[in-house]
Amino acid sequence: MNIPVLSLIIFIPLIGGILVLFLPKDKDKQIKTIATVIAAIPVILTGWVCLLFDQTTTQIQFMEKADWIPKWGISYLVGLDGLGLPMVIITTLLSLLSLTISWNVKVRVKEYFALFLILEAGMLGVFLSLDLFLFYIFWELVLIPMYFIIGVWGGPRREYAAIKFILYTLIGSLFMLLGFLGIYFSVEPHTFNMLELSQKPQIFQSTFAANIVFLALYVGFAVKIPVFPFHTWLPDAHVEAPTAGSVILAGILLKMGAYGFLRVSLPILPEAAKYFAYFLAILGLINIIYGAFVAMAQTDLKKMIAYSSISHMGYVLLGIAALTPVGLSGALMQCVTHGIVTGSLFMLVGVIYDRAHLRDINAFGGLGKVVPAYTSIMGIAVMASLGLPGLAGFIGELLCFLGAFPVFPVITGAGVFGVLITAIYLLWMYRQVFFGDLNEKYARLKDLDMREWISLTPLMFLIILVGLYPKIVLDLMNATIMQIVGRF
Repeated sequence: MNIPVLSLIIFIPLIGGILVLFLPKDKDKQIKTIATVIAAIPVILTGWVCLLFDQTTTQIQFMEKADWIPKWGISYLVGLDGLGLPMVIITTLLSLLSLTISWNVKVRVKEYFALFLILEAGMLGVFLSLDLFLFYIFWELVLIPMYFIIGVWGGPRREYAAIKFILYTLIGSLFMLLGFLGIYFSVEPHTFNMLELSQKPQIFQSTFAANIVFLALYVGFAVKIPVFPFHTWLPDAHVEAPTAGSVILAGILLKMGAYGFLRVSLPILPEAAKYFAYFLAILGLINIIYGAFVAMAQTDLKKMIAYSSISHMGYVLLGIAALTPVGLSGALMQCVTHGIVTGSLFMLVGVIYDRAHLRDINAFGGLGKVVPAYTSIMGIAVMASLGLPGLAGFIGELLCFLGAFPVFPVITGAGVFGVLITAIYLLWMYRQVFFGDLNEKYARLKDLDMREWISLTPLMFLIILVGLYPKIVLDLMNATIMQIVGRF
């Protein structure tokens, strides 16, 4: 009997989140323990899937299919390939670590942990869906838990940030839905099946129609990445979100937009993708340079890392625009490594904020003398973020540049300056906070505790492992990337 492992990965957090809501309110420790154990199950199942995954085939693996609304060509269709597996790995891991780092939450604990589990289910559903309608359902499911996580457990301007987040993403989702409907009504028989759609030589008879649908999908995915000028919701959401919310936003939610391009736009609309490639490359460059310069101007630690995320996602867009094997591999690798590195950075900011209740870079100084372990871990994360060779952040950026340079030499050359700007502001931040004269107000800060070590150690291990041996990730995605490129 075949075990529906992908459905278990998706629905165990969803069912677990609903069950947590029925637990007694006054049992905070019990709620946290149960929710964390539930989040650990998809990690174990994903590890099992990795062991069974065949890296050499382009075929969809572990596929599960059931008719849902056959009259409209809608089915429950989930499966795994080299595109989805890296994202599922990082989603399950970051979700578990986010719950671990959230054990200090004291307000409405039951609702917080339940929403996080439901959020995890939605994100996993997006990365495993192979039906456009199912993809859209899970895409929308993600919005509601994140809205409440920002709006209830966030900072002083949490309501504003939550409403801005939901409005931007809902408008983007509306355009994405219109694009899906355009594809659905253009094929005979009507279907939302991504596998069937990606095998058709041409969806639209009219190039104009294909371009319009591509643009509709672009708006939906660009808001999520986010691409300039749809980026303004992100800094507010990051700054006001609780620590774990920022980790999920940076580590996974932004990647859903890039994944949408790779899973939907490129395989289904290859001609339109080629037509808009230069346009995407220009926007990628704007993201890289603009995000880096605005990050340089920040004195709030969280806001600096938020704008650095905008800059780093520009590399992803540049790699996608190249439409080359190396470029697309770099884009997906950058999604993985950025999730690991920036997730760890937001965790580290949360650690210092829990102690000092402050994120002003200029207010600190000399913390390296007080919290040496924290200083060392932050140093690894900072060096990885600025792209130091040997750490995870380097390989994704390098592949994006290598893949894009033969296609867009001038744009890629200009984009390299983003790496230099990133190094400037991150090294300035690190020197300002950890070296120089100690601010006596923070002379008694405590170093990392056991909960923080448990949350940060796996990410530090992955930063070094992927940096030294990127083949472990690249081998998962190579076959699928070559299949996507074959559409061009």
